[in-house]
Amino acid sequence: MAKAREAFRTISEVAEWLDTPTHVLRFWETKFSQIRPVKGAGGRRYYRPSDMDLLGGIKQLLHEDGVTIKGTQKLLREKGVKYVASLGPSVTAEIAADIQDATPVAAPAATPQAAEPAPVVPRPAQTALPFDDVPVPPRRDPVFAEPPRELPDVPARLIGRAPVHPAALKAHAARIAPMLARLDAVRDRMRHA
Repeated sequence: MAKAREAFRTISEVAEWLDTPTHVLRFWETKFSQIRPVKGAGGRRYYRPSDMDLLGGIKQLLHEDGVTIKGTQKLLREKGVKYVASLGPSVTAEIAADIQDATPVAAPAATPQAAEPAPVVPRPAQTALPFDDVPVPPRRDPVFAEPPRELPDVPARLIGRAPVHPAALKAHAARIAPMLARLDAVRDRMRHA
């Protein structure tokens, strides 16, 4: 399924759109503070259409017009982000054209042969980031999930430097049993992985 034009894009999608390697885009982020992609989980970059326009303008200046990085920085300071973004390929212009194409045109005077035009439904704007819909499992605290079980009858263990007798551990069974349950669950997951 293709993304809507107003959707956020990953760095690889932007690199493909601009025909520029991803490491160059990351380098530009260090040189131009105006490039501020949204960073998701794990530091993954998501570029807005306006970010993409700015990158397109920067590419135009650096790669096509031969302006230096310092010269491009000066243009950004003096003329602004909108000016630089207007120099290169534009995603927002494509979005605006889509919206204009989607607006209904006034129908000519009604005639007996004229059919009613089909209603045009514009696409909704993106209101969430791509990583907002990741389900977060509810937190289950094993301490309250099940009643404590009996501790296994095992020989004395070394805790710290002094051996502890199993009878002394029984006093702490309510705190130790949930940890043992978690360890059992991890062991089961490791066996089935």
